[in-house]
Amino acid sequence: MSTGSLYGPVQADLALVEETLQTVTRVDHKPLASMLSLALSGAGKRIRPALVLLAGTFGDYKLDVLVPLAASVELLHAATLVHDDVIDNSEVRRGRPTVNKAFQNSIAVMVGDYMFAHAAELVTRTESLEVIKLFAETLMMMAKGEIGQDVQAYDPRQGIQDYLQRIAGKTASLFATACKGGALVAQAPPHWIEALYRYGHHLGIAFQIVDDVLDFTGDEAELGKPVGSDLMQGTLTLPSILVLERYPHDNPVQRYFHERRPELVAEAVALVRNSDIPEEAHKVARQFGQDALKALATLPSTEARHTLEGLVEYVLRRRS
Repeated sequence: MSTGSLYGPVQADLALVEETLQTVTRVDHKPLASMLSLALSGAGKRIRPALVLLAGTFGDYKLDVLVPLAASVELLHAATLVHDDVIDNSEVRRGRPTVNKAFQNSIAVMVGDYMFAHAAELVTRTESLEVIKLFAETLMMMAKGEIGQDVQAYDPRQGIQDYLQRIAGKTASLFATACKGGALVAQAPPHWIEALYRYGHHLGIAFQIVDDVLDFTGDEAELGKPVGSDLMQGTLTLPSILVLERYPHDNPVQRYFHERRPELVAEAVALVRNSDIPEEAHKVARQFGQDALKALATLPSTEARHTLEGLVEYVLRRRS
């Protein structure tokens, strides 16, 4: 699937979401405007706002409520990245300096807070109490997932179920909310709303697993960040958990957690790359991809549904 047609029937309408996001940077405070521009620069594929719009096609497709919701979802995502970079002391994201690198941590935290507040304001434009409640619940789930990750940093006693539970909150919850929120404001039938929510949840987990595999196997220039970044921050992801399971008595992941020597991260990356661990992790991602496709089975056969099906394959094959 080419990136130019990645989102099928809503591709053109994403320009309206982009315009809305740009209004966030138009503030009468030049330093803040610069920080917001940096935080929203180097945009990814905008998959989350696209999911809002695609879900909205299964009901009353009203751009005046779908666009603010889509922008709020993307702004929420961007705000969490700003806070993540502060926590991890990251210097680069998507090949660009992070807000905390360009300015300082305390300022970056406040920029993230401003973005959270603006995202909340955008979601109120839907005038849907149910969607506003969903937004708040999702933010709590994402924060809980992030807290769990930080509390368990450098702890090798985590299993696959712990990992899946963590990424369900940290990543998949926003994918699921994008789908459910779009369907809710479009007033889609309840069983379609539930189907889209399940699709988003499973797609989000597959997305994060692939992301975590790429942290070991990807190209630094394509990733826009150093390979092995997660492990360097003490975060156990599926590939590193599989290393711990295969080599329980002696492995570079466990040694790094105890000794914090950077060369052990490089050793762990090499170990994963020269094994079938990436393929084993991809199998787990593909299973969640299949679950996402199954969730779509109850939806009508439309261009939007076919696009959602294609996004599963895109997520599983992406390289950055």
